[in-house]
Amino acid sequence: MNIFQEVTEGAEATASISEEKTLSVIDLIVNGGAGSVIIIVVLFVLLFVAMYIYFERIFAIKAASKIDKNFMNQIRDHISNGKLEAAKLLCAQTDSPVARLIEKGVARIGKPLDDINTSIENAGTLEVYKLEKNVSVLATVAGAAPMIGFLGTVIGMILAFHEMASSGGQAEMGSLASGIYTAMTTTVAGLVVGIIAYIGYNHLVNRTDKVVHQMEANAVEFLDLLNEPI
Repeated sequence: MNIFQEVTEGAEATASISEEKTLSVIDLIVNGGAGSVIIIVVLFVLLFVAMYIYFERIFAIKAASKIDKNFMNQIRDHISNGKLEAAKLLCAQTDSPVARLIEKGVARIGKPLDDINTSIENAGTLEVYKLEKNVSVLATVAGAAPMIGFLGTVIGMILAFHEMASSGGQAEMGSLASGIYTAMTTTVAGLVVGIIAYIGYNHLVNRTDKVVHQMEANAVEFLDLLNEPI
C-alpha cells in the first residue's frame, strides 16, 4: 500500500512538473512585456499584408495568363485578309496582356517595323509593371520581419540582464531563463513571417516570368507574321 502511495505521489509530482513547464504561445507573447507584444502585433500586421498581396497578385497573374489558344490564329487570319479593324476589335474584347501588346502592334501596321517593335516593347514594359505591382513589398517583408523579430529578442535580453544587474547578480535563474526564452518568441515569429513572405515572393516571381515569356513569344509571332511575304 505504501509503495502504491509513493508511486501515485511520484506520478502526481511528475504531472505537476509537466504542467509547470507547459506554456502556450499566448502566454509567451503576453509574458514578454509591452515591447514584445508590440513587436508581435507588428509582425502579425506584416503577415496579413504579405498574405493579402500574395493572394491578390496570384489571382491577377492567373487571370493574365489565360488566353484563347486560337487568338493568334484569328489575328493571323484577320491581318492576312486585311481586316485590321476586326483584329483591333478582337484584341479589345480579349482582356489579357498579350492582347494589349498585339493591339498596339496592329495599330502601328503600315509604319516601319522598328516603330512597331518599339511600341510593343513599351506596352510590354507597362504590362510587366502591372503584373509586378506590390510584389516588391513581399521582398521587403521577407527581409524586415526576421530583423524586427530579432530586435524584440535583443530588447528582451537587455531587460533580462538589466534585471540581473539591478538585483546585484542575485536574480533567480528561473525568472531570468523565463525572460530569455520569452524574448526569443519574437525571433521565431519574425522568422516564420519572413519565410512565408519569401516563399510567396519567389512563387509570384516565377508565375510572372511565365506570363512575360508568353507575352514575348506572342510578340515575336506577331512580328514574324508582319515579315511574311504577302
